[in-house]
Amino acid sequence: MLHTRRSYNGMVVAPHHLASEAGARVLRDGGNAVEAMIAAASTIAVVYPHMNSLGGDNFWLIHEPGKKPAGIDACGGAARLATPEYYAEQGLDAIPGRGPHAALTVAGAVSGWQAAHQRSIAMGGKLPLSRLLEDAIHHATAGVPVSATLGNNAAGKLNELKDQPGFASAYLVDGQPVKIGQLLKQQRIANTLRQLVERGLEDFYRGELAESMAADLQGAGSPIRLDDLNQYHALEVNPLALQVQGHQIFNMPPPTQGLASLMLLGIFSRLNIQTVDDFAYVHALVESTKQAFRIRDSAVSDPDYMQQPAEHFLAAAQLDQLASGVNMTQAQPWPDASVGGDTVWLGAVDNEGRAVSFIQSIYWEFGSGVVLPESGVTWQNRGTSFSLDPAHHNCLKPGRRPFHTIQPALAHLSDGRVMPYGTMGGEGQPQTQAMVLSRYLSGQHDLQQSITAPRWLLGKTWGSDVTNLRIENRFDAHVYEKLLAAGHDLEVIGDFDEVMGHAGALVLHPNGLIEGASDPRSDGAAVGV
Repeated sequence: MLHTRRSYNGMVVAPHHLASEAGARVLRDGGNAVEAMIAAASTIAVVYPHMNSLGGDNFWLIHEPGKKPAGIDACGGAARLATPEYYAEQGLDAIPGRGPHAALTVAGAVSGWQAAHQRSIAMGGKLPLSRLLEDAIHHATAGVPVSATLGNNAAGKLNELKDQPGFASAYLVDGQPVKIGQLLKQQRIANTLRQLVERGLEDFYRGELAESMAADLQGAGSPIRLDDLNQYHALEVNPLALQVQGHQIFNMPPPTQGLASLMLLGIFSRLNIQTVDDFAYVHALVESTKQAFRIRDSAVSDPDYMQQPAEHFLAAAQLDQLASGVNMTQAQPWPDASVGGDTVWLGAVDNEGRAVSFIQSIYWEFGSGVVLPESGVTWQNRGTSFSLDPAHHNCLKPGRRPFHTIQPALAHLSDGRVMPYGTMGGEGQPQTQAMVLSRYLSGQHDLQQSITAPRWLLGKTWGSDVTNLRIENRFDAHVYEKLLAAGHDLEVIGDFDEVMGHAGALVLHPNGLIEGASDPRSDGAAVGV
């Protein structure tokens, strides 16, 4: 963990220090923030393979001075063959969470890297792809020590993953899951990354690599075919925006839950909370979360299928109405419908004032559990968020993009500061984003304190089916007493519990000073150059 207020030429924050260092090395070599993020993103896919991979999706928010933030949506849609009828023919009445039938959406991550690389070139970026993927290739070849979070998840999820196609070859040694501190080499991933350098990132979708992966996916039993890969391209999108107390807050539009993140902040800002970390603060954010999640769970899906545009729910009248439904002394019943996820958030700032907020995921830990034999790519299971019920607002249809928990955040503060921030953690993402931002804006915590301070989680997160209100044990005792008295289904857990996610943030000040903060719950760091 590193927190600094020194003046730097740039900074990168990631939940694994090797990814932070990979991005920082690019900045030292004269690269821009987008190039640094490509390096960090490819490296994190190697050093945190249980949380993200080339077989996942990602989303980008990119800030350039004097311009509106730009968004990249690298979320792959459902395969052409993936229909409710297809699953009925397999004897399934629901999409399974693991295995080949869970690997039903195209992996958009590499196309996101490609779209970002093109944008970096337009910014004047000159570093070749071989330089940007250098650290990822090195760590895949030489190996990295298995982190605690990787080792614990490999052991904890062994029974549901050990028999999935290719999983054992990637994550088991002599039939046992990789252990903490053990050297993990990923030669197939190194070869795949080298091929992408030699033939271009297009090869993942429209080349020899695409042909290899499509054959392996079909051989495993996935509905994904070569045509699905051939037709995929990441999208450039306009971020959602909301004014909160004079600050402009940005997040990704659907199919992400970025709308819920902004709604949560909009509702909370109307409750006039003055002090952070007391009962009123926690209760107000939890109750605002419930209001925002009910809209999310009934309305958010692929925007091409939504009955109302996302902006409709950010209108002042809508937020006023939702805020009026918050009882400041009594908790509303919970849970409602829940979702989960497994993710990494990364951020970068360069010496010309560009900033990137980035998030990448394979949904559950190890995704579908399917590891392709030739390329070594672990494929996501994001499509399990679809329903097979044709009346459901997020029902499965070929080409449809799945609902995504992941969403990066970025703020333009009223005094000119630029703040990329975010976290992993399923349903915890909007909640942690709101905690970090509100604590920082209050002036009662500095940036590192805003992330280190005790957190809570309502609903599911990565690797867990629990839906109650879990809260770390570092709040004052009276906070727990008042939350229980208000009717919250409360569970007090550890002091720095990983279930609360791995958050990070950067702040670029108008005078060029850069602040960075990384989560002590992770293996990460904020690295300045």
